[in-house]
Amino acid sequence: MLALLRQTVCHPPADWVYREMKAEYPDLSLGTVYRNLNLLCERGLIRRVGAVNGQERYDGMVTPHSHFVCSCCGAILDLPEHSPGEGYLESVGVQYGFQAEGCEFTVRGVCRDCLREQAAAQN
Repeated sequence: MLALLRQTVCHPPADWVYREMKAEYPDLSLGTVYRNLNLLCERGLIRRVGAVNGQERYDGMVTPHSHFVCSCCGAILDLPEHSPGEGYLESVGVQYGFQAEGCEFTVRGVCRDCLREQAAAQN
């Protein structure tokens, strides 16, 4: 499961992981997928991106990076070059008097593909 999540860029929900693994592991249950996703998150091997269209999404890349989420189709894209710079957590913690452990930055809007579809529909 970890290898699957690390080799995809689609930030999948649990049911996608289940479908991808079911052929190789016929006895696999969706409950087992959820339990293992939670365990991988707890151990810091993957991370939750957040709920998109009612489904929790997961990311195999745990290095600090930002995301773009399309409000039309729900696509999630990595934005590694647009993340808070090194030292951000420490400086914001000092400024406001807390110890920061992490942050997430998400840009929301309409992706390139959905913009093209919208433009085509208007013509």
